[in-house]
Amino acid sequence: MAIVTMSREFGSGGREVGHAVADVMGYEYIDRKRILEDMRKEGKIWEEKAKHFDENYPNLWERNDWAFRGFVALNQSHFVNHALRGNVVLMGRGGNFLLRQFRFVLKVRIKAPFEQRVERVMARYDINRETAEYLIEKADSEMAKAVYLIYGRNWDDPQEYDMVFDTSEEDREGIVSVVKKALLEKERYNTPEERQALEIRALAERIKATVLSDPDLIISMLDVDPREEGLAKYGLVVRGLVHKREDVRLIEGIAKRMAGAIPIEFRVQYRAYPRFGRIDIT
Repeated sequence: MAIVTMSREFGSGGREVGHAVADVMGYEYIDRKRILEDMRKEGKIWEEKAKHFDENYPNLWERNDWAFRGFVALNQSHFVNHALRGNVVLMGRGGNFLLRQFRFVLKVRIKAPFEQRVERVMARYDINRETAEYLIEKADSEMAKAVYLIYGRNWDDPQEYDMVFDTSEEDREGIVSVVKKALLEKERYNTPEERQALEIRALAERIKATVLSDPDLIISMLDVDPREEGLAKYGLVVRGLVHKREDVRLIEGIAKRMAGAIPIEFRVQYRAYPRFGRIDIT
């Protein structure tokens, strides 16, 4: 079946809508908790990094550190692999941007007026108004910044979604009914060609995550993207910039081993770090 990605404002009721859609459709509900479980299986360091970056917007140093890039790549790989299984409600994580090219993916946005969200958060967590306002503003700000940092897109742009719902104007049952109908209509795009394209995308994300999560590889930039060859034949293109000559061969070996029979175009370049003379600051 077609799948749904759901973006929500904090306190909008989006979580409840997501659970309701999953129940009605018989789908699996994939959210932050499930992705953190996936990261835990990657090892202790990634469990710790996942908790840290999930709760804190990375500072300038962290944004350029291998661990943050590895964390993002692993997150995206797990997310796409859940999509590959089908019959899922994928909550948050910028899923609508990650899967934006797939026509059988329904991209939904759930929002509500700020004041209504404040009232909901106060009731749900039994906190005062000032604290509720702080939590909402912090959550909105950090999610918007994270989406822009990773995808270069505006998190709150309605044109990035197939449909946007305001829970102050529409009740949960009505939203679920509309989403269910839209998913059934999206199913006509769930073709073998689309599934094959998603499989290739999932493979690309796994290769990228494997390389970027390796602390021994010194990488400035790495992209692994599907590349269409003709109507239904796909391959991968690997682009990157590394600072150790031997890493070019290592990355190529990882990519080819994981890709198997899938053709790969390899464009990883070596560039040594610039050498600076000694700077005397005394």
